[in-house]
Amino acid sequence: MSVFFNIAEKFISINGEGVKAGQTAVFIRFTGCNLCCSYCDTKWANEKNAPYEKMTAEKIVDYIKSTGIKNVTLTGGEPLIQDNIKLLLELIAKEKELCCEIETNGSVDLKRFSDIVNRPSFTMDYKLPSSGMEEYMLTENFKLLTLRDTVKFVSGSHEDLNRAKEIMDKFELYGRVNLYISPVFGSIQPVKIVKFMTKNKMNDVNLQLQMHKIIWDADMKGV
Repeated sequence: MSVFFNIAEKFISINGEGVKAGQTAVFIRFTGCNLCCSYCDTKWANEKNAPYEKMTAEKIVDYIKSTGIKNVTLTGGEPLIQDNIKLLLELIAKEKELCCEIETNGSVDLKRFSDIVNRPSFTMDYKLPSSGMEEYMLTENFKLLTLRDTVKFVSGSHEDLNRAKEIMDKFELYGRVNLYISPVFGSIQPVKIVKFMTKNKMNDVNLQLQMHKIIWDADMKGV
């Protein structure tokens, strides 16, 4: 029996953020999310009546391979709450030429995916106070992450920046995972983040601007 996923959109663009920022990637966006962040820029994909295309795991992999693009980003919504998502991750992992990344919101237990051979890399958000969702963060996930993974702190205020540093310090994340601080678009000036990072002598931390929002309109879909 075939397993189907609800795909809000699929497209080729560049990675706007993360370790592979600026590189071409094929994006698969799933509908639905278990959180509701104050600054979410894809709320349209999380609504119950969000438009979607039903695709089997095999069809998704076939589409990815047909693009000729090796970088794959699974995003949402929240990819890891999808029924039978592990099946899709295992199929993608078998395609040795693909380099798959999952954007996950920090509230989903990553342990059940850690045994996948050639598993995808995780880009895990840690939701800071301004998101309104920090109480749902699973800090146990930090133990499973390595330098192939990323922890991203989307910051919209000085309070957020202080909390991001507190988490990095408490869980000794420096040098263990790739660390990024990104501004909530339109809420904080990047120069304030730079000043915070230099004042606090934050080594092994990257300031990340959302490149796709600089190139295209901030609300544009499919980019």
